[in-house]
Amino acid sequence: MKIVVLSDSHRDKETVKAVSAFSADATFHCGDSELSFDDPVLHTMHKVRGNCDHDTRFPSTVVVEVKGKKVLAVHGHEHDVKQSMMGLYYYAKECGADIVLFGHSHLYGAEMQDGILFLNPGSTMQPRGGKAATFAIVEWDETVRVTFKNMAFETVDFIEIKKF
Repeated sequence: MKIVVLSDSHRDKETVKAVSAFSADATFHCGDSELSFDDPVLHTMHKVRGNCDHDTRFPSTVVVEVKGKKVLAVHGHEHDVKQSMMGLYYYAKECGADIVLFGHSHLYGAEMQDGILFLNPGSTMQPRGGKAATFAIVEWDETVRVTFKNMAFETVDFIEIKKF
């Protein structure tokens, strides 16, 4: 299973378009695109509303199955992810999620907790913490591999989880 994840692109249509061209089973935008829900660059993506998205047609949560894995996507502001991951963790457990995708903090990272992958792809437009603008590619088979790429599509970080 392979998914592409981006977030916090803040009106940058060209980057969204370029990232969406990556081959994957599904592509997710975790909010703050600041585009309209029906913008053509978002057409093929699962997408959620961020705190900077004013189009109310965006759902706050998306739960879909991709190749047998239940994927939960949120922006993160409603779960206060900048303060604690506990709220999002409990919500993921309630939803029965295998993978949780979120943004909001503009900081990339991934970790496995109780068999659930939590992933923030970072921001493609306004990175924080001195980090590069990033998006993520998740590959899940016998292992879980998360690759964080910059806007030149170079790998800036890689995480592999063999036992989960």
